[in-house]
Amino acid sequence: MRQKELEMLLQKIPPHPNPKVSLEQYQTPAGIAAEVLFTAYSQGDIEGKRVIDLGCGTGIFAIGAGLLGAKEVIGVDVDSDSLEVARSFASSLGVSEKVSFVQSGVSDFATASDTCIMNPPFGAQKGSRGADRLFVEKAIELAAVTYSLHMASTLDFLKKLVASLGGEADFAIFYDFPIKAQFHFHEKPRLDVRVVMLRYMQKA
Repeated sequence: MRQKELEMLLQKIPPHPNPKVSLEQYQTPAGIAAEVLFTAYSQGDIEGKRVIDLGCGTGIFAIGAGLLGAKEVIGVDVDSDSLEVARSFASSLGVSEKVSFVQSGVSDFATASDTCIMNPPFGAQKGSRGADRLFVEKAIELAAVTYSLHMASTLDFLKKLVASLGGEADFAIFYDFPIKAQFHFHEKPRLDVRVVMLRYMQKA
């Protein structure tokens, strides 16, 4: 499967049906998701691997990993509405046998994996402050390699955090992440936010 084909399939996955401010539920654009997934695929971190997606939302990374040949994928999210959509589209895209979804808080999830691919909360809202750190800590605990999206301005902090947790930061890729108006405090119909995808790993 080519990257553009994957992007077209991922575009079929709808956003969160009932987004909650405290969970910062912003859908990862299909183009960014496809590029992150293909980056992981090219590094040998998807095909034949166990992959987890922490804070999976409606499942764009989890389903994409399944489409790219992961052996097993587990999407984890606390929100039942999003998981219902994720399960439905995993089935419609033919990957439900190897892609499953678990309703759980990230701190309570404990299944180890080869790879974690995630777009955690940015930690910008009052109810989610510090959530990005929790996700990074859990990813390093559970996964040999992680691909994670964050606010670009936090890159130096992220690298220091990864190192403090005994991990090792590898490479970073920057994106303009479009956020569409979906909450009362959004004043513009769309805002492009600079984000960074950081690859990091457990030290051997």
